[in-house]
Amino acid sequence: MTAVHPLMVSLLTAGMLLAFRKNRWAMRLLSLAGGLVHLGISIQLFREPSGMLQLGSWPAPFGISFLADRFATMMVLVASIIGLAVLITSWIDVESREEKLGFHPMVHVLMTGVCGAFLTHDLFNLFVWFEVMLMASFVLLGLGEKRVQVSGALRYFALNLVSSLFFLSAVGLLYGWLGTLQMSDIAIRLAQTEERGLLLGIGALLFLAFAIKAALFPVFAWLPVSYPMPSFGVSALFAGLLTKVGVVAMVRFYCLLPADSTLQSFIIFAGLATMVVGVLCAIGQSTIRRILSFHIVSQVGYMVLALGLFNGLGLTACLFYLIHHILVKANLFLVGGIVHRIQGSEKVQECGGLASAYPWLAFLFWIPALSLAGLPPLSGFWAKLLVIRTGLDQGNFSAVGVALAVGLLTLLSMIKIWNEVFWKPLPERTEPPPSRRTLAILAAPSVALGLLTILLGVFAQTGIEWSDQAAQELRPQVVLLEEPAE
Repeated sequence: MTAVHPLMVSLLTAGMLLAFRKNRWAMRLLSLAGGLVHLGISIQLFREPSGMLQLGSWPAPFGISFLADRFATMMVLVASIIGLAVLITSWIDVESREEKLGFHPMVHVLMTGVCGAFLTHDLFNLFVWFEVMLMASFVLLGLGEKRVQVSGALRYFALNLVSSLFFLSAVGLLYGWLGTLQMSDIAIRLAQTEERGLLLGIGALLFLAFAIKAALFPVFAWLPVSYPMPSFGVSALFAGLLTKVGVVAMVRFYCLLPADSTLQSFIIFAGLATMVVGVLCAIGQSTIRRILSFHIVSQVGYMVLALGLFNGLGLTACLFYLIHHILVKANLFLVGGIVHRIQGSEKVQECGGLASAYPWLAFLFWIPALSLAGLPPLSGFWAKLLVIRTGLDQGNFSAVGVALAVGLLTLLSMIKIWNEVFWKPLPERTEPPPSRRTLAILAAPSVALGLLTILLGVFAQTGIEWSDQAAQELRPQVVLLEEPAE
């Protein structure tokens, strides 16, 4: 397997789906088959990373470069799991009209963009994959054609277009300065230059572009407006993957740069501010998806904080947190979809009684909720512990204090959902409950993601070792850059 195989499967599936737009069941089966094949290829690629691939037989640093290293293959595997979970949920969650308007092809186009961004080793092609993602996600946001959906999609598109402008400007400046856009070559050339002023300017443009994609403070306002608008399955797909692409881009680019205390302090501040603002906004929300959307913002702050606390453990903590959060956050949105299907509303004040009526659903909620808050022995505990250990190793006790406080506030937010949606008495309803078949299809992906969350917590040492191996492959570039500065 090579780096292009996951992209080829997604693109081929999307193209074939266009020929079956009028046959709903053919689209569903073909889309699901494409997701299963994508997962199989992703597993094989994760087991045997294929390294660098140069398309068209062009020698590096020319041509189009892909890098299937441990980090990229790990991210592609997790993305494939989330994509398949959403495709299964879509059998119930997505309306027939939305399927005919292109839901299934756009999901596979989005997966192409996401996996392309994870696997590319060239900044310009990273920009291209960002645009593929933007196109597909914009279509998915507006599929229902409701006024509120179109409004959210336009805001999402406008701010991400600004991000693309910053990104393309930085890419042009970087190429004019260094004469290359391949990441390994950039690292080598940056190690030989003393033009720190120009590097700071280009780095600021790229950081702002990636910050918008990752929904960092203060450029996060598009996320809680956009993510609650589409179907719950699409929201789960976005919650699990889209902001993480911005974080992955930050990780890749930050590992190319010379060590700089000013840059490190700025990234730490951005992470802390994002954590605090996100969790405080979440506490004041009244709908399930808006609460969870603001928690996406808050949790991204943990990843960026770990990246800023860049030492022997910081990068490992960031990568492990990425994997944990993708599984947990997508699962919480899927559970929210089941709640909405049963209760007919996602406003927490209009829900209730699910703990007694559907105890299995309460259990499915508590697994990702407690993991998000960082309670042992789930994956979130180990992810937060790694971040806290990193802060303690560097003596940054204020960052550790903020991380602990935000974790407590996150738990309070989850308890708020529990009290309103699951614990208080069931409101009177006239609509019949969903059928067992409907609930079984909706619950299956959530059960699988919950099991993965438990396994990642119980076998956390294995997950941390995978993350550390990925970090070790990224670190040599940083070591190379630190030596000339000394």
